[in-house]
Amino acid sequence: MLLSLLALCWAPFVTAQELPALGADRTQVSVSGLSSGGFMAVQYSVAWSSEVMGVGVVAGGLYNCGARFALSGAQAVVANCMDRPWSAEDSWRAVTGFARDRVIDPVSNIARQRVYLFSGSHDSVVVPAVMRSVFDFYTLARVPRSALRYVDALPASHAFVSAEVGGRCEDKSPVYVVQCTENGRPYDQPHAILDHIYGLKREAAASLSARPFAFDQRRYGSGAAAMANTGYAYVPADCSARPGCRVHVVFHGCVQSVNSLGGSDVIYAQLGYNRWADTNRIILLYPQVDRSATWWNIPVEQGGIPLTWQANPFGCWDWWGYSQTFGFQLRHGLQIDSVRRMVARLEQQP
Repeated sequence: MLLSLLALCWAPFVTAQELPALGADRTQVSVSGLSSGGFMAVQYSVAWSSEVMGVGVVAGGLYNCGARFALSGAQAVVANCMDRPWSAEDSWRAVTGFARDRVIDPVSNIARQRVYLFSGSHDSVVVPAVMRSVFDFYTLARVPRSALRYVDALPASHAFVSAEVGGRCEDKSPVYVVQCTENGRPYDQPHAILDHIYGLKREAAASLSARPFAFDQRRYGSGAAAMANTGYAYVPADCSARPGCRVHVVFHGCVQSVNSLGGSDVIYAQLGYNRWADTNRIILLYPQVDRSATWWNIPVEQGGIPLTWQANPFGCWDWWGYSQTFGFQLRHGLQIDSVRRMVARLEQQP
């Protein structure tokens, strides 16, 4: 048993490189994500609202909902944060309280963000009513209607929507990526998110000027944050040559990390973000959270130890407190801080 525990804890050697210092534009950082990544995109952009100018939320949920119900157990979190909507007003009260305590940025920053929200009408994992409550939250935050885009008419399942890869729109996808049409044309969600946030000026690249690469997340505190050892990034050739590019962080959903997908590059290479980023001077950061080791109960009458720990068996971002019991949704939250360090590295002057 001791050898088994050591095997679970042993971190494999990572040969991935460090993120480059590229002199990225500190005023042009944005985030997006699906499911747990959508929750994380909300958390990150609220906690560091002074540093984030745009956010895309695909089937995510309200800030602080996981913290509100975590002590009641996993079933309570799912029931109140995913199966039905929590109160946008209660979420907003939590945000204003944290801001008063100076553990997140002033709430006035949220009003200047550009916000894209998406809910598929066939989503049975995070029901559409939950995303409607997220819309209400940003309305309470006084995000102008012109800056707040809400898409809920497509019959998508619980998934990213890609114009290039994925299953049928309404079907459950094993990788949580689907293809849908709107007005007879493929719906390109990466374009929709980046265009709403930045106002893209150029068409997507026919061929990429660079290749996605792996980087060592441990340099940025990923171990303490219960994150993976390796993350991924895409840097257009022009961003390697000249400073001033924008940065967009993509938070994958549960079971969507490279490790969880058996090494698949569908999220960081195929989804569609890279083609639009390449011609519009946007650096893409794809941080990773892998499945955690799971210890099951061993009945005492069978000579075992009653273990109940099951931290993160689906490789989700932490929006309910598995990485730290308190403060995971605040500026000093371990995962939030780790990703912010990655962004700060890209912002360093070369």
